[in-house]
Amino acid sequence: MSAKDSKKAEEQVRLCYSTWAQSYHADYYASAGAYPPVHQDIVRDVLKRSGARTLLDAGCGPASMLRSLTDLGLELYGFDLTPEMVTEARRVMSKLPGERLWVGSVTDQSAYGRCDYDAAICIGVLPHVPASADAAVVENLFHAVRPGGTVMLEARNELFALFTQNRYTYELIAQRLVPAGALGAEGAKALEALKQHFRMDLPPVRKGKSGEPGYDEVLSRTHNPFELRALFEGAGFRDVEVLFYHYHCLPPMFERELPELFRRQSVAMEDPRDWRGHFMASAFIVCGKRP
Repeated sequence: MSAKDSKKAEEQVRLCYSTWAQSYHADYYASAGAYPPVHQDIVRDVLKRSGARTLLDAGCGPASMLRSLTDLGLELYGFDLTPEMVTEARRVMSKLPGERLWVGSVTDQSAYGRCDYDAAICIGVLPHVPASADAAVVENLFHAVRPGGTVMLEARNELFALFTQNRYTYELIAQRLVPAGALGAEGAKALEALKQHFRMDLPPVRKGKSGEPGYDEVLSRTHNPFELRALFEGAGFRDVEVLFYHYHCLPPMFERELPELFRRQSVAMEDPRDWRGHFMASAFIVCGKRP
């Protein structure tokens, strides 16, 4: 993706979230219908074990994660791409000095403010970053923490598509697994026929609220946990670990048919180190330490 296209994608993401600031936390963290925010427990556990005293949230949104960490005695900082999100974060975190929450992009090294945080987290951001900028984000996070500091970077799990049996499965097969260009016309025909085996109408496309582009209408990528782990290790992180969350006890199309069973059994499966997370969890956090 060219620099111009990358800037355009970033602007679309900013527009997507511009009308979401006041309801985002309620929609994804506090709603009775939302899946429990189990990743908060993962982040809290890692932070407690790290002994961190200062924390940066790169892409903090409306302080969705920061507001859940105020009891840990941490000195908290955060920035976000969307000004409306920063305004809401400052309102929610009114006890923090206003300068500790600012507008900035995770792809811009200068946005991180300093390079001696004990820990840095980046949650819900990487899906909106162009593939060409993944390495820069990992490098920026590496340099944002002091030697011995901890970084946690969250991503949507590309391999989960192997379990969903919907259009995500087809797209993973057709775009990532099968060398379609080498199969010729017969191969293309076979791939087209493959669609009948999956629910191509699912999941529904998430649209915006007031004419702005929705989540599925802007750049919203998934990541391969093996590749992202390798990117961390290549950047110099040590003790790199992949921690899975938001498990699905059945392919997600069954959630509407069996809501109580689906939620109960999925939550019961939550174990960040279970190997089944590679396929049954829709998200993961890569955690590493700067030497």
